[in-house]
Amino acid sequence: MKKLLPLMAMAACLSFGAAHAQDKAPTAQQSKMATCNKEAADKKGDDRKAFMKTCLSAKPETQQSKMKTCNADPKAKTLKGDERKAFMKECLSAKPTA
Repeated sequence: MKKLLPLMAMAACLSFGAAHAQDKAPTAQQSKMATCNKEAADKKGDDRKAFMKTCLSAKPETQQSKMKTCNADPKAKTLKGDERKAFMKECLSAKPTA
């Protein structure tokens, strides 16, 4: 009985730890890995390796670089007032094409 009680206590601690670990949100790297894996589902072998390397090492586009890109657009230069605001809003919220 003396040996059984510490074993039960240790098993309870381990089970609580495992349950707690499942509640954690995925890290940014884990989320990125999941996204890249979904996109690489149709690739095999060296193509998949190359894609995953590129995908995982890609840096997200910053707001500043988006602003430069949108301002450089010829359409942005011709618009004024509310039309320009609408164009910039749409341009800045657009997902980058990879």
